[in-house]
Amino acid sequence: MLQTSRRFLRLSPAILAAALLAACVDPAAGPTASTQPLPKAGENVYVATMDAGIEIPALPVEKIPESHRRQVVAYETDQAPGTIIINPKTKLLYYVLGKNKAIRYGIAVGKAGFEWSGEAIVAEKKTWPTWIPPKEMIARRPELAKFDEVGQPGGPTNPLGARAIYLTSGGRDYGYRIHGTPEWQSIGRNASSGCIRMINQDVLDLYSRVKGGEKVIVLTAAGEMPKGLHIPAPVAPKVAPKAAPKAEVVVPAGAVPTLKVLPTPSIATGTPAVTPAATAPTTTPAPAATTTAPATTAPACTVALVNGVCPPGN
Repeated sequence: MLQTSRRFLRLSPAILAAALLAACVDPAAGPTASTQPLPKAGENVYVATMDAGIEIPALPVEKIPESHRRQVVAYETDQAPGTIIINPKTKLLYYVLGKNKAIRYGIAVGKAGFEWSGEAIVAEKKTWPTWIPPKEMIARRPELAKFDEVGQPGGPTNPLGARAIYLTSGGRDYGYRIHGTPEWQSIGRNASSGCIRMINQDVLDLYSRVKGGEKVIVLTAAGEMPKGLHIPAPVAPKVAPKAAPKAEVVVPAGAVPTLKVLPTPSIATGTPAVTPAATAPTTTPAPAATTTAPATTAPACTVALVNGVCPPGN
């Protein structure tokens, strides 16, 4: 009897620990699902909280559609517990618990032209991550070039929010993340450049459940299981069209060029200038004509001249 009691005492700490652990885990959870407490029905999980010295403000829960609030739901799937399934069609993310149950979160997904589908894995996790915009985004939005080298430090206005879960597919990082956002009003919409946005309070919860290596399945735009990885082609940056060069006007030889009609000159206002009267040109009188009497021709002398003079009477 004493031996049995001692054996019970030796086993009781392990049994007690198992009992306490079972009290915190939903019976539907599978063996690899997170052991974090599950959200309770009707619980407001969007209250203000402090995280690493940064305040995450409370949200008006009444403005978040009930379908996009964090909650445990029935979800039939053959995927293993711990798997993350993202449905772009309904803007919902499911964290599989097992036994046809999952935690459902509201999300925002890629805008038109940025949708993707396929399988990935959780490769890395970061708290209040630094955001470095991709080169393609900087090409579309040059004002983000200031964050090209050092990035935007984590904080309440950082686009990645309080947490970021980094995804890779086939060992390659395509730049896709599951992350928080200060723009909680975008939840339920096509709003991102391909990343999966979550309310900060929700990404804190999901972050605490994933350990790394979990499978992530992104369904197609129609909500169907993907067949391979489908990544959209990079969107070319918008470039303003160049003005067409002006055609040179060539005037054929011998052609009369078109005369340019000048605008009518404006008439100045004020006291008009007086134009002096035209002065008649001064006429210089012609010099008086001098009348010269015709010279009288003496008659020829008929006799011999006396001292060179014709004698009188001849």
